[in-house]
Amino acid sequence: MSSGNPSFFMEKRAVRRAFEQAAAGYETSAVLQDQVGAQLIERLDLVKLEPQWILDMGSGTGLQSRRLNRRYPRARLLALDLASNMLQQARRRKGWRQRQYFCQGDAEDLPLATASIDLLYANMSMQWCNDLDQVLREFARVLRPGGLLMFSTLGPDTLKELRQAFAAVDDQSHVSHFIDMHDIGDALVRQGYEMPVLDVEHYQLTYAAVDDLLRDLRNIGATNAAAGRARGLLTPRRLQALRQAYEGFRADGRLPATYEVVYGHAWGGGPHASPHEDGGIVFPLTRLRRRP
Repeated sequence: MSSGNPSFFMEKRAVRRAFEQAAAGYETSAVLQDQVGAQLIERLDLVKLEPQWILDMGSGTGLQSRRLNRRYPRARLLALDLASNMLQQARRRKGWRQRQYFCQGDAEDLPLATASIDLLYANMSMQWCNDLDQVLREFARVLRPGGLLMFSTLGPDTLKELRQAFAAVDDQSHVSHFIDMHDIGDALVRQGYEMPVLDVEHYQLTYAAVDDLLRDLRNIGATNAAAGRARGLLTPRRLQALRQAYEGFRADGRLPATYEVVYGHAWGGGPHASPHEDGGIVFPLTRLRRRP
């Protein structure tokens, strides 16, 4: 998510293209995303919920969709992602008994009916959006009154070593910028969520070389898509300068890569949602909001 600076705005076409290219091998490299997603699902132990419909927002290849289906076998799950190749992989990998449906869409303009979702699960996807308030407004709109939003996203300490190393190379933007937990909490309050709870955990992955980190980021589609990003490939000279700068962080023979993960949940309700008269949902026609 951008922090208001236009140069930090995500170019959605670049985001989509990166994830389309990463889809086939995504699950072999998305170690942290999988761990965070699993922990986010474990946090559902703290709430009492029997959802009829689950939205897996930014579902990727369906790693967490499959877990959510196993946890709530009676629920229907809608996997929604910006990249069609991710959804194709998810469709191939789902269990034949799992009640999953697939939809390509953008979190900032969900193609879903109002008050149609009981549990909205968004693992490591919100950081690819530009307008936090718009995303949370859309989430609130599609949640049924009393529905639950569970999410994880990245905080500003994420990849701080890589950002500092690139700063020694040039003054261009190479690493995405992320929003602080307290700003996310303020946005939840602005959008009328009830009882928001947020906390932060820091994770550290280690690598033998910075090239391995850059390869991992490409393999999961996590390239810098900001409008003000540096264009083109790194020249051999600048790549060598990056390697030398990153060496200053080496400890115990390994190079660290820090991730700040913000976990949160909140309950929907208020003026955004209006319940269906009969309490039922029909998929797919009445769930999809027609676009002009």
